[in-house]
Amino acid sequence: MKDKTKQRISELISEGIRDGITAGISILVRKDDKEEYFHTQGYADREQDRAVSRDTIFKLYSMSKPITATAAMILMEQGKLDLAQKVSEFLPGFSNLTVEKDGKTEQARMPMTVQDLLNMTSGLTYGDENTAGGREILAYLEECVGKMYTDQAVSTQEFANHIGTIPLAFEPSASWNYGLSADVMGAVIEVASGMRFGEFLEENLFQPLGMRDTGFWVPEEKQNRLAVAYESIKDGKVQPYTGDHLVIQHKMQKRPAFESGGAGLVSTIDDYSRFAQMLLNGGNLDGIRILSPETVRFLTSGGLTPSQQEAMWKWPGLSGHTYSHFMRILTKPEMACMLGRKGEYGWDGWLGCYFANFPTEKMIILIMMQKKDSGTIPLTRKIRNVLLAEMEDL
Repeated sequence: MKDKTKQRISELISEGIRDGITAGISILVRKDDKEEYFHTQGYADREQDRAVSRDTIFKLYSMSKPITATAAMILMEQGKLDLAQKVSEFLPGFSNLTVEKDGKTEQARMPMTVQDLLNMTSGLTYGDENTAGGREILAYLEECVGKMYTDQAVSTQEFANHIGTIPLAFEPSASWNYGLSADVMGAVIEVASGMRFGEFLEENLFQPLGMRDTGFWVPEEKQNRLAVAYESIKDGKVQPYTGDHLVIQHKMQKRPAFESGGAGLVSTIDDYSRFAQMLLNGGNLDGIRILSPETVRFLTSGGLTPSQQEAMWKWPGLSGHTYSHFMRILTKPEMACMLGRKGEYGWDGWLGCYFANFPTEKMIILIMMQKKDSGTIPLTRKIRNVLLAEMEDL
């Protein structure tokens, strides 16, 4: 990588830290199965003067979703999961689905399938204030947060079964909406595998891939490596964020009852790079086979129907992409709002963690930060643009 590219990325990050966009950041670029670039800047814990380091542990939030989708593919390969199966075959709470239409609740005409979960075409949302079902989801999330640190803490399957009783935003398969589908998928994986979701991930992904710092909580001996999350306040300043958003412990101090497939995992940049490299290698890493190449092609391709696609393109920043298996997939680079390559895939997280794989170029971009309400922010796109402008030289 050219020195001027490295310098420009460092300048962008310095500007972001100065302006309160982020407290600290870690970037890793891999090309042709080798490290091309690594850089950290800023703080993992500003108040304790602790810099971001190579082994800093980050809360992934929605970057947990591609891992959940991969777990589903493992079960599919094992013959334990059929994506056309009804969700109600695993979770009885989905046996009597209802849909909210024009302010009224009706019986759903279509069943919800596992594939609907994986493609976010289930009708499940993260809640809103504009519909009765949306308000019910928000109220239930608040109730679950209130129980998190008690002996009534809601389990993964209990959470999912209750979500199944709340009216959907639309008929399954009729449209697209980002929501709690991956959390329900985690519960389906529990039932299909006969294991706790976290145990299944540990046995089938994290341990084989050597992802030693990835899981649903952070043991005491690793707590000093967990990055603090921040939120913006006035005048471009930030302060620590201590909320338990989406029923995720902000301190991650103990194993949760609810292991969220949509938002619950923590990881380091090196751990997640091993997961990303495994996918880029066609399911294999260091001689360990996780998935077959055919299954990885299936996992990292796919798409939506025209009506689903129309709804998905209303999501800010995703023009030119389709969606499948809890990941965005770039199909029309000329329509995207940043430089990209056809066939690239990945996802991001609510606190700013970001991942993109480029199969043709055999490249991975990973960006880790912890800033409330981030996702793919302008700083992330700017860094991508600087990197991809030089891609031909990498």
